[in-house]
Amino acid sequence: MQKQRRILVTALALTPLATCQSAPPTMKEHKPMYGLITKITSKPGQRSGLIAILLQATQAMPGCLSYVIAEDPADSDALWITEVWDRAESHKASLGLPEVQAALQAGRPLIAGFGERFETHPVGGFGTRLSPAN
Repeated sequence: MQKQRRILVTALALTPLATCQSAPPTMKEHKPMYGLITKITSKPGQRSGLIAILLQATQAMPGCLSYVIAEDPADSDALWITEVWDRAESHKASLGLPEVQAALQAGRPLIAGFGERFETHPVGGFGTRLSPAN
């Protein structure tokens, strides 16, 4: 079970960056979004290589509203991945895409481990389908 969770977390973290073209719905059309914030620790000195893999994997991901890779300023080997999806099912479906599988394969040797992982339900804001103006 733990191994399956690690594989899933790896896949989640290595999901390529996203671009989305859908128009934002109104509040009446609002459905719960799915968010994920994950900390990844690279092997010593491998953070830049891991970032390069994630950045090279930029593809349009159906249902992905935001995918942000950030360096942890307090840990030179750590990254934070912040994702916003239109729904959890879109995120789950993305794990089967060839681009995701390729990024997982390339990035796995550079990863030392995983830290915190938080699931959220974004309610709006810039980079989501609902902004304060809606």
